[in-house]
Amino acid sequence: MWLGKLAGYFLRGALVTAPIALTLYIILGLLAAVDRLLPVGIPGLGLLLTLTIITLVGVAMSNVVGRSLVEGTERLLTKVPLVKLVYSSIKDLVGAFVGDRRSFDRPVSVRPSKESDVRMLGFITRQGLAALGLPGHVAVYLPQSYNFAGLLLIVPADQVDALDVSSGELMTFLVSGGVSGLGVGQSLLPPPSR
Repeated sequence: MWLGKLAGYFLRGALVTAPIALTLYIILGLLAAVDRLLPVGIPGLGLLLTLTIITLVGVAMSNVVGRSLVEGTERLLTKVPLVKLVYSSIKDLVGAFVGDRRSFDRPVSVRPSKESDVRMLGFITRQGLAALGLPGHVAVYLPQSYNFAGLLLIVPADQVDALDVSSGELMTFLVSGGVSGLGVGQSLLPPPSR
């Protein structure tokens, strides 16, 4: 009896400490990786230098000379075949989340078919797909939980409904597998029977 109780306490403690420990492990791993890239001998200084360099590039982008330098570097990167693919993909992905050309700013619910009650959640990334011979269709990106992948659906626009929720909240909800975000804590399911 006491052994079962002890195991219950252990499990409860593991549920609390595992996410905290994993988060700290990942953060410390990232700090160590940055410190290895910029070997300065003082833990954390590599991260500070990286943040400073990124901020200085941002400052440089606010004037003509800096902007010209960055644009020249981008032109160079987009002329090398394999580098162009990697660079443009990363730039588009980052731009989808931040900046002036954000793509994940229209959260939607998609019905896989008109007769279905099933809903998939995602973001409209492009409207007007006449260039593909699909007028009246939209491109909807569906992020996957606990993964860097996703699915792109091309669906008729009348099977897509806009959601009245922020993009950040929906992304948190999707990436966490529905565990976080969107006012989590209010269960829609009845409590489990014992």
